Amino acid sequence: MTTSAPAGVVLDEFSYDDDIVRKFLFATLIWGTVGMVVGLLIALQLANPAFNLGLEFTSFGRLRPLHTNAVIFAFAGNAFFCGAYYSTQRLLKARMFSDGLSRFHFWGWQLIIVAAALTLPLGLTQAKEYAELEWPIDLAIAVVWVAFAWNFMGTILRRRERHLYVAIWFYIASIVTVAVLHIFNNLSLPAGAFKSYSLYAGVQDAFMQWWYGHNAVAFFLTTPFLGLMYYFMPKAAEGPVFSYRLSILHFWSLVFLYIWAGPHHLHYTALPEWASTLGMLFSVMLWAPSWGGMINGLLTLRGGWQKVVDDPILKFFVVGITAYGMSTFEGPMLSVKSVNALAHYTDWIIAHVHTGALGWNGFLTFGMIYWLAPRLFQAPLHSKKAASLHFWIATFGIILYVVAIYSAGVTQGLMWRAFDETGRLTYPDFVETVLRLMPMYWVRVAGGSLYIAGMLIFSWNIVQTWRKRPARYDVPVVRAAALRAPEPSQAAPSPGLLGGLAFHRRWERMPVLFTVLVTVAVAIASLAEIIPTFLIKSNVPTIASVKPYTPLELYGRDMYIREGCVNCHSQMIRPLRYETERYGEYSKPGESVYEHPFLWGSRRIGPDLAREGGKYPNLWHVRHFANPRELSPRSIMPAYPHFATAPIDFDVLARRVDAMAMLGVPYGEAVTNAIPMARAQAAEIAADIEATGGPAGLADREIVAIVAYMQRIGRDIATTGTVASRGTAP
Repeated sequence: MTTSAPAGVVLDEFSYDDDIVRKFLFATLIWGTVGMVVGLLIALQLANPAFNLGLEFTSFGRLRPLHTNAVIFAFAGNAFFCGAYYSTQRLLKARMFSDGLSRFHFWGWQLIIVAAALTLPLGLTQAKEYAELEWPIDLAIAVVWVAFAWNFMGTILRRRERHLYVAIWFYIASIVTVAVLHIFNNLSLPAGAFKSYSLYAGVQDAFMQWWYGHNAVAFFLTTPFLGLMYYFMPKAAEGPVFSYRLSILHFWSLVFLYIWAGPHHLHYTALPEWASTLGMLFSVMLWAPSWGGMINGLLTLRGGWQKVVDDPILKFFVVGITAYGMSTFEGPMLSVKSVNALAHYTDWIIAHVHTGALGWNGFLTFGMIYWLAPRLFQAPLHSKKAASLHFWIATFGIILYVVAIYSAGVTQGLMWRAFDETGRLTYPDFVETVLRLMPMYWVRVAGGSLYIAGMLIFSWNIVQTWRKRPARYDVPVVRAAALRAPEPSQAAPSPGLLGGLAFHRRWERMPVLFTVLVTVAVAIASLAEIIPTFLIKSNVPTIASVKPYTPLELYGRDMYIREGCVNCHSQMIRPLRYETERYGEYSKPGESVYEHPFLWGSRRIGPDLAREGGKYPNLWHVRHFANPRELSPRSIMPAYPHFATAPIDFDVLARRVDAMAMLGVPYGEAVTNAIPMARAQAAEIAADIEATGGPAGLADREIVAIVAYMQRIGRDIATTGTVASRGTAP
C-alpha cells in the first residue's frame, strides 16, 4: 500500500498492528456469549423463581447487574475497541502510538471484566445503574481508559493523514465524555476494601447517576458505534458516506444536546421539576440529529439495495441502523412527561433498551466482525450461508423479545393506574400485575434463546474462519509521507467549500482544538444543570423529622444494596393518584438527604417500598425473606434463607458510620458507640420475633439488620401504626 507524494519526499514505511484487533475480536465473542447467557438466566428467573437456583450468588438481584455490565462494557466495549483500533490506524495512516499501551489496554480491560464477574455475584456493588462496580475497580477503569486515550491521541498527533475523518470525531467525543462521566459519577468515600459510599446523597446523587446513566448509553453505546458505522458501512457498501455536511451537523448536534437529557429519567420524582423538564426538552430535540445520522447511514446504500439482498453483512448493518432509528425515536417520546408517567418503572423501558442493545449494538457488531474476519485472518469467511442463517434467527429473536416485553410494559402501566367504578384501584394486589406478564416473559425467553443461538452460529463461523488462517500472517508494508506544514492554500479552504462549512475543515486539521471544542460542549451542558442542583439550597429542602439510619439500619441498608433489591423495588412514590392510592404519601426531596447512595430505583418487578416501614410485624419480614411464596404463593421474589444463618459483622459498623459522618451525616454518639447501639437494637428486634412465635437466637444474625432497615423506610414522615422497635435514634 503506497501513498503518492511530491517529488523528493521520502515515504515512511510502517505496518498496522492487527494483532490487537484480533485480540479484541475474540474477547467480543467470548464476553458477548457470557453476557447473553446470563441475560437468558435472569429472564428465566422472572418467568419462574426456581431458576434462582437457591444459591446466594445466583439470585436475580445479584446477576442482573452482571448481565448489564457484561453486555455493555464487555461485549459492546470490546467490539468498539476492536473496530476503533482497526479503523483508526487506517484513517490516520499510522500504527498505534504504542504497542505496549495497546496491550495494557487489552489485558487491563479483560481483568476489569473478570473483576466485575467475580465481585457482582458476591454482592460487592455501589447499586448505581451501569456504575455498580466498587471503588478499586473504578480506579482501574480510570487508569486503563487514560492509557487508551493516551494511545489514541498519540496516534492522532503523529498521523500521516491531515484530515480527520468523521469516525475519528465520534471516537474523540466518546473517549473524552466517558472519562468525565466515569470520574464525576463515581466519586465516593471508601469504607472498606470493597465498600464505599457515594459523595452525593439523595436528589443530588440521583441527578448525577442519571446524568451518567443516560450519557453512558449516549457515549459508550451510541457515539462509538456511530463512529464504527461511518467507517465500516461505506467499506461494506463500497461507496462514500451519503452526506459529509449531514455528518457534521449530526456530530455536533448530538454531542451538545445529548448531555442535557439525563434528568428525563427522573420525571415526577423528588428531583426539582425544572431539571427533569429541561432534560425532556433536550431529549425531544435529539430526534433531529439522531435521525440525521440514521438517514446518513441508510442512504449510504443508495442505488445498492440489490447488494443488501445478496450480502448478509449489509443486512446486519441495515437492521442495526434501523434499530438505532427506532430507539432514538422512542427515547425522546419516552421523555415526554405524559408518556413517561405510563412507561416509567415498567418493562416498556426494558424493551426500549433491548431494541437498541440487540439491534443497534449487536447487529452493527456482527456486521463489522463478519467484514473484518476475512481481512484479519487472511482467509475467506467460512460460511456465508451460516451468516445469513444467523441474521434471520437473530432478527426473529429480536422481534419476539421486544414485542413480548413492549406488551408487558404497557400491560403493567395500564393495570397499575386502573380504577374501578367506585374509585378504588382495580388491581390493589401488586402480584396480580406480575402474574399477567408470565406468558410474555416466556416469549421473551424464546426470543432471547433464538438471539443466543444466532450468537453461537456467529462465533462458530468466525472461529472456523480463524482456523483457515495461514501458518504465518502476511504483514503488508504501508508507505505514506509524513505530515508537512500546510501550504497557505491548504490552510485556508475556499469559502464555498462544504456549503459554508469550510471552518470545520480547518478544525479537522487541528485535533487538539477539536478535542477542546468537544470538551467545552460537554462541559457547558453538564455545568448548566449540575451547578443549580448542587448550589441552590432551596432545590433540596430539608425535613426536621428526617434522621440518619441507626447503625443496625445502616447495616441492613447495605444488605439491601448487596442483594440488588433496588433492581426490583423502587423507593420513590410519584405524585400521581394511582401511586399515592397504592403506596401512600408521595416522596419528598428532604427524605433522602442522608442516603448515600440514593435507592429510588428504576423498575418495579415488586411493589414500591418507600412507605414499607411499619406495615408488617417483624416476624412477617422474617418469613417473607425465608420463603416469599409462604406468604404470597404467586410471588416471583427470590428466597433469602441465608439471612437467618449469616452472622452480622459488627466490626465493620464503626468504619461505615465514620465514613457516613465524614460525608456530613449527623451521627452524633453513634460515631463512638455504633457497635453497642447496633447490638442493643438487634436484641430488641430478635426478642420481638421470638415473642410473636418466630425462631429464637437471631440477635446476631443478618436477618434482624435487614428487618430493622425495612421497618425504618419512610417512617420519618409517615408514622402510621408502629408495630416494630426502631431502637435508639442516633
